[in-house]
Amino acid sequence: MKIIIGSDHAGYPMKEKVTVHLRELGLQVEDIGTYSEEAVDYTDFGKKVARKVSDGTFDRGILICGTGLGMSMVANRFRGVRAALANDLFSAIMSRRHNDSNIMVMGGRLIGDTLAFQLVDTWLETPFEGGRHQRRLEKMDIE
Repeated sequence: MKIIIGSDHAGYPMKEKVTVHLRELGLQVEDIGTYSEEAVDYTDFGKKVARKVSDGTFDRGILICGTGLGMSMVANRFRGVRAALANDLFSAIMSRRHNDSNIMVMGGRLIGDTLAFQLVDTWLETPFEGGRHQRRLEKMDIE
């Protein structure tokens, strides 16, 4: 599985730790920044990740900003992207089971590192259930 990860300045500390965690799991990870806590626009990094998931270059993406709200809004503007804000385990699980999310978004100012690692692991391990949920996914993209 190929994963792309990005953050703004508010999500930078968590992104650094999550990137190490993903690599320790043996996953191929591309970190597209930001690379410091200097203020940047979350939209720039949300677009980079969403574009690469949308075009199939990466299987999944992870975005981290202060709350996760802005990154979610940006990412979901791209065709075929199903970005889910997951600051709790139930949301991470259901975003995969019922929505086949391909980008997980977390709020770096809302959750701690331990929960972030649990969210990532759970999200990566949870399969999509398909069935009636597939039909609903097919209705998501606007023509």
